[in-house]
Amino acid sequence: MIPVTKPFLPPKNEYDQLIDQIWQRNWLTNNGPLVNELELKLKANLNLEHLLFTTNGTIALQMAIKALDLKGEIITTPFSYVATTSSIVWEGCTPVFADIVSERLTIDPTKIEALISEKTSAILATHVYGIPCHVEEIEAIAKKNGLKVVYDAAHAFGTSYKGQSLLSYGDISTLSTHATKLFHTIEGGAVIANDPALLKRLAYLRNFGHDGADRFNGVGINGKNSEFHAAMGLANLPYIDNIIEKRKEDSAQYDAWLLDKGLMRPAIPADTLYNYSYYPIIFKTEQDCVKVFDALAKHEIFARRYFYPSLAKLDYIVKRQTTPVCDNIAPRVLCLPLYFNLTQSEIDLICRLILRTLKY
Repeated sequence: MIPVTKPFLPPKNEYDQLIDQIWQRNWLTNNGPLVNELELKLKANLNLEHLLFTTNGTIALQMAIKALDLKGEIITTPFSYVATTSSIVWEGCTPVFADIVSERLTIDPTKIEALISEKTSAILATHVYGIPCHVEEIEAIAKKNGLKVVYDAAHAFGTSYKGQSLLSYGDISTLSTHATKLFHTIEGGAVIANDPALLKRLAYLRNFGHDGADRFNGVGINGKNSEFHAAMGLANLPYIDNIIEKRKEDSAQYDAWLLDKGLMRPAIPADTLYNYSYYPIIFKTEQDCVKVFDALAKHEIFARRYFYPSLAKLDYIVKRQTTPVCDNIAPRVLCLPLYFNLTQSEIDLICRLILRTLKY
């Protein structure tokens, strides 16, 4: 069986050494020393000034919306994981969908301004598969119209754009460190903000609003993470360069098999140091995509239609927009298996099955 992804696990003895420290201290959660150490090392690795480790990437999005006091409508993308949209709705805001660009599959900046109304408070865009959004254009639109910018950067660990971490763009960026991600803490996430005052607000939000033992600074939530999750992050972090390099090599092997057969990949913009977090392939038709998905599954190879269906089609969306590019592309995208111990022979097998199914 070949899954679409498989979590990287460090040598068990290296994780055990960190777990032993937890046992010795008997400090399991509530901003423990391993959480603090992980935050420091992540900031150093990603060249960020501010970062808070959170329970997961969805809580991070909810905290971002709350910290920026967003109300009314938030312009967002229909091509992302459901958490992007559900976080907006959960926080009492209304998602308004701008279409995507067919090359990167990220939000189309030329479609944003027409959707801005007196109810609009922010733009929430996703760096899909770790591919940078048009950050300069989005920033200019936001500045012109007095809007906040939040980036769902769940996939963007290790990606840099124009020499700086992709996580450093926007008023707030959010990260996922779920087990499916190339860097993981089993469950987890992070919020990143350049403004120290905003980060302080996020820190209050993460810990119920506590400002001391018996004082509270506004409404908070339990967005903290545990020492056990931080331990996995600390054990994994030394291997992240090797993990990204292996994914780059595997992606090149897929490319050699598939890209001269009429199949396409999303484009990586210039000045991007990419993290190869996923291997999405775009088929000519939805029928081809489904045929390949089914053929692989018959051989116990599990790809994923990621992201399908379009978020604009969710049954709890009350404000409908037309998103023809997303509607056309989302049914044709398939993410192929990609993980650290995927072998060259397994990639060859996957590609041969794809080409055989498509009769190439």
